[in-house]
Amino acid sequence: MEASRSVGVGETVLRRWVHQLQMERQGVTPQGKAITPDQQRIQELEARIERLERKKAILKKATALLMSEGTERTK
Repeated sequence: MEASRSVGVGETVLRRWVHQLQMERQGVTPQGKAITPDQQRIQELEARIERLERKKAILKKATALLMSEGTERTK
């Protein structure tokens, strides 16, 4: 109770933070915003991978569309 008062948050919030930090230190990637620098970096990289995968899927579809249009023109 004293610790939560000293940082100006409720006890429940402080308990959640402690639990999240313990989980992160065990290697569990958090659902919300990460606390530890390693987990923050992991989240950034996962977000980047997700964006690149979406771009790759779009380019793949566009290429397939262009290829099919090119095939139809030669017929």
